[in-house]
Amino acid sequence: MKPVMSFLLVLSTLLVANSAQTEADALLKWKESLYQSDALASWSTRNNTSHCSWFGITCDPADKVVQISLESSSINGTLDSLNFSSFPNLVSLNLSDNILQGSIPSSISNLSKLNSLDLGTNSFGNFIPPEIGDLSELVYLSLFNNNLVGPVPSRLSLLSKVRQFDLGHNHLNNTEYSNFSAMPSVLYLSLFQNNLTSFFPQFILKCPNLTYLDLSQNAFSGPIPDSLANLSKLRELHLGTNNFIGGIPSALSLISGLRVLELGDNSLGGPLPSSLSRLKFLERLDVTNARINSTIPPELAFCTNLNYIHLASNQLSGPLPITFVNLTKMRVFDINSNNLSGEIPGEFFKSWPELIVFEMQNNFLTGRIPLDIGLAKKLTVLFLNNNYLVGPIPSEIENLVLLIRLDLSENSLGGPIPPSIGNLKNLVLLQLFDNKLSGKIPTEIGNLVLLYQLDLSTNSLGDLIPSSIGNLKQLVFLYLYTNNLSGKIPDEIGNLVLLNHLEFSGNSLSGPIPPSIGNLKELHVLFLSDNNLSGEIPSEIGNMSALQMLDLAINQLSGHLPDSVCQLPKLYHFSVFTNNLTGMIPPDFGRNGMLQRVFLSYNSFFGELPHGLCTGLALQVFATNMNNFSGTLPSCLKNCSALTRVRLEYNHFTGDISEAFGVHPSLTYLDLTSNMLTGNLSSNWGQCTSLERFHIDGNNISGEIPATFGKITSLQDLSLASNMLTGPIPLELGNLSSLFKLNLSDNFLSGQIPSNLGSLTKLQYLDLSRNKLSGNIPPEFGNLDCLLLFDLSQNNISGKIPNKLGNLLMMQIFLNLSYNSLTGSIPPDLGMLTQLQSLNLSHNFLTGQIPEALSRMLSLESVDFSNNNLTGPIPTGKAFKDDSPHAYVGNPGLCGDFQGLISCYANANKNPQSHRKKIILAIFLLIAGVILLVATVVAILVFSGKKREEKIEIESANKDVTKSFWERDGKFSFSDIVKATDNFNEEFFIGKGRFGSVYKAELSVGQVIAVKRIRPQDTEDVQNINKKSFENEIRALTEVRHRNIVKLHGFCLSGGYMYLIYEYLEKGSFSNVLYGSEGERELNWAMRVKVIRGIAHALAYLHHDCTPPIVHRDVKLNNILLDSEFEPRLSDFGTAKLLGLDSTSWTSMAGTYGYMAPELAYTMQVTEKCDVYSFGVVALEIMMGKYPADLLSSLPSIASSLENNLLLKDVLDQRLAPPVGQLVEEVVFLFAVAIACTKEMPEQRPMMRSVAQEISVCTQAYLSEPFHAIRISKLTR
Repeated sequence: MKPVMSFLLVLSTLLVANSAQTEADALLKWKESLYQSDALASWSTRNNTSHCSWFGITCDPADKVVQISLESSSINGTLDSLNFSSFPNLVSLNLSDNILQGSIPSSISNLSKLNSLDLGTNSFGNFIPPEIGDLSELVYLSLFNNNLVGPVPSRLSLLSKVRQFDLGHNHLNNTEYSNFSAMPSVLYLSLFQNNLTSFFPQFILKCPNLTYLDLSQNAFSGPIPDSLANLSKLRELHLGTNNFIGGIPSALSLISGLRVLELGDNSLGGPLPSSLSRLKFLERLDVTNARINSTIPPELAFCTNLNYIHLASNQLSGPLPITFVNLTKMRVFDINSNNLSGEIPGEFFKSWPELIVFEMQNNFLTGRIPLDIGLAKKLTVLFLNNNYLVGPIPSEIENLVLLIRLDLSENSLGGPIPPSIGNLKNLVLLQLFDNKLSGKIPTEIGNLVLLYQLDLSTNSLGDLIPSSIGNLKQLVFLYLYTNNLSGKIPDEIGNLVLLNHLEFSGNSLSGPIPPSIGNLKELHVLFLSDNNLSGEIPSEIGNMSALQMLDLAINQLSGHLPDSVCQLPKLYHFSVFTNNLTGMIPPDFGRNGMLQRVFLSYNSFFGELPHGLCTGLALQVFATNMNNFSGTLPSCLKNCSALTRVRLEYNHFTGDISEAFGVHPSLTYLDLTSNMLTGNLSSNWGQCTSLERFHIDGNNISGEIPATFGKITSLQDLSLASNMLTGPIPLELGNLSSLFKLNLSDNFLSGQIPSNLGSLTKLQYLDLSRNKLSGNIPPEFGNLDCLLLFDLSQNNISGKIPNKLGNLLMMQIFLNLSYNSLTGSIPPDLGMLTQLQSLNLSHNFLTGQIPEALSRMLSLESVDFSNNNLTGPIPTGKAFKDDSPHAYVGNPGLCGDFQGLISCYANANKNPQSHRKKIILAIFLLIAGVILLVATVVAILVFSGKKREEKIEIESANKDVTKSFWERDGKFSFSDIVKATDNFNEEFFIGKGRFGSVYKAELSVGQVIAVKRIRPQDTEDVQNINKKSFENEIRALTEVRHRNIVKLHGFCLSGGYMYLIYEYLEKGSFSNVLYGSEGERELNWAMRVKVIRGIAHALAYLHHDCTPPIVHRDVKLNNILLDSEFEPRLSDFGTAKLLGLDSTSWTSMAGTYGYMAPELAYTMQVTEKCDVYSFGVVALEIMMGKYPADLLSSLPSIASSLENNLLLKDVLDQRLAPPVGQLVEEVVFLFAVAIACTKEMPEQRPMMRSVAQEISVCTQAYLSEPFHAIRISKLTR
């Protein structure tokens, strides 16, 4: 017996030893297949140690491996070489958080005793082996965070003992859940972040012990089942980021132990159920972005354990429930991006001492920021941006010393930034932009040394940029644009070496750009545009090697571009337009190959453009207009296929245009106007199929217009005027169905006008004048319903005027068919053109009478029928009576009451009865002659006396002149004025203003002037002016030269009166025109836009181009005069003041009630911004056709109203038809600018220079919605 026992003992020992060796060999073989890992260094037989002592290996007392734990060991390889059969006793396998790849071997099912398998956070791919479902002892299964694909094998549901089942963060999909069995033991089930679809899996509802369920970030759909309430042990439910619909089931409130409910990012809809208040243990509620549409149930306050509420991005409305003060454990409160209204309850901050995050941005909250906010001392995040909050930023915010991110932007907060904000030394983000903050930037802001982003833009902050800003050395984003900051850019800005974005545009900063800016080597964006910066661009700018966007436009920079700008390897946006820069562009400019947008316009650059400008062929936008460039265009332009916009107009470019450009499929805008280019138009332009505007006017282009232009179907504006083009107009131009402007004037085009141009029904401007065109006017032109201007003058057109031209009912500006060979009669149908302002049919061979029907053309201002063969009487319409007799000369058969025309009664029939009448008439004339002779003698005697008196008066007037000043080229004296007005006889009186009477004087030299006579003692303002100062001001005003300002010829002091001598404007006051009978017919939308632009330019000139600047002080309609062409002139400087360099105001009341800026009521300080306000009122009045009293009073409420539906179309002048075509965009834009100019706070109003520039470049804006749908409220923000 003993030998047998000994044999069995030896055999057992041998088997154990063999088993141990098998396990060791299996581990070593697997190690050999892996990339080297320091963690497995102990896996070796060299030390004669047991494998049970190796790292990560645990054995039982019999030295059999029961646990392999190699988590987070940087193991890189596959499981292909691991023989799972060698570990029959393995209970736990943990290989998580490594770099294992490949498939999970199906042989893993040989680990029959395994109860824990964790392969999470690796890179395993392919399918989950169904054989894992054979591991019947498995309690813990985690394949989390791999790259597994395919369906979840239904055999896994056979793991009846599994408690934790985690397949989250993979790419699993297309699972058929109907084959799944109940999993009675599972407590934790996660399928998080896969691509799983279908309705809610029913097998889950058969897991009665489930406490944690996470199906979030999949594509499950359908409703959330009510039967989910049967999972009574559930503590956490995560269903977010799916496609669930059908609302939040009220039945969820039956899961009484629920602590976390996460349903966000679904399409649930419906209300937030008040029944959720039954969840007494609920700690976290997340229903963000779930289309919830209701108020917030006050009953949620019964969930007293709630400490996290996330209801953002829904359609929740109404106020914040005051009952939430009971949620005393609140830590995170986020209901941003909803429709909540009302005030923020200050009681929240008293009751929530643990609050760390408060996010209420993007709502409609009103009122002030509660002072009690300072009690939430644990706050780290406070976001209240994009609401309607008012009042100051409370100084109590200084108590929030743990605050990391603070955003109060996009509200209506006013007052200064509290200096105590400098106490928030943990701030990383501070955003206060788009408010009404005023005062200066506090020096204490330099204490926020951890700031990463600072945005104070779009406020009314003034004074200097504090030098302490240089302390913010962690700053990456700095935005101070659109404020009223002045003074120099501090040198300390160079300390911010981590800056990525620096934007100071739209302020009044002056002085040079500091050279220290070159220290900002991480800077990507530098925007300093629209300031008053002067001096040269510092060469140190070339040190900013990371710079991508540089904008220095609209300043007063001078000198040359430094060569160092060519050293910026990443620069793609470069803008210096509207400065005083000169010199040549550095030859290496553009050679970095990155340039996409270049703006050099409105400077004094000269010389040739650099040949390497578009190296890299990335150039998209290139604008050099209004300079003195010369030479040929860079040859590289031809290959820049990315070009979208090119403006080279008004330079001196030469060379052959034929091959200067290539094929540019994205090009939308090209303007080469007013250069000296030669050559022919290339047929390649037909391949530039995105072109909308093509202007090449005023060059020396020759040859024919290529037929391929007809392929550019996107073309809207084509102007080839003033060149030397020959040949016919291509028929293919009739394909340009989007064209609204066609100008081929002043060329040598010949042949007939293509009739298919009549199919261009969007055409508004058609000018074919000054060519050699022949043939007839196509009758099809009567189909051009939108035509406003039609000019065929100075051609060889023959035949009759088509009757169908009477169909052009929108024609407004002029119809000019003069200097042709037209025959036949004038069609009476032209009388239907009731909006036409000018008609010229002169120098033709027209016959017959001028139709009386033309008298119906009520808008007609000027006509010209001269040099035809017309007969009969002149029509009776107003335009025919008011026009010059020259309009009818050269028509021997015409008769009427004009000089040079015979009377229509000259050839009355002769008969005996008429002979008797003649005898009676002769007797009557004889008697009348005697009486006249006597009267003449008496008149001569009286007149001689009067002349003697007049001579005495004139001589006296000359002697009485105590002071006078005339413009340098003045050609008349004061005595000439006295003589022309008969010593200011009432016969020459034409108006009375606030500061005197105005007379019209027609001087002997042929000049017509207006004279304003002021009695100083009648005018308080004038009495208060020092005479020497007044003289200096008048001397300055005579130097003012602007097309939109009434010219002041000079002044005199004589006989106790002051006399101001101005140019005379024929149309008189704009007010009289607007409110007179001609307001409708003469002031169409184009004219009104023209007037507003003119006045804007006039004020911009006075404010920014005069030294010292001039403030008008009384801008109103009565002080806008019009010449015969409706060009506006700003007049009446009776209250104007020149601002000294050290003065920004004049403290005496000025202006006219209704046009005066509101601040004058309490400050009496007159600044340029007063003129800006008056301009805004005037612009609104012009567009509305009435004084905008109601609109001005309601603008604050419109801007803050949530649902204001006042439409722009309803406030515009209803006498006019709505604007059409390009005018729609211009009117909308001007209205928005006018509103901006009438802001209550002067700091919020733009500068007139900015206004003038913006409305000048707004020739083709694009609206985001139809004109009829645009609301005033949209234009106020």
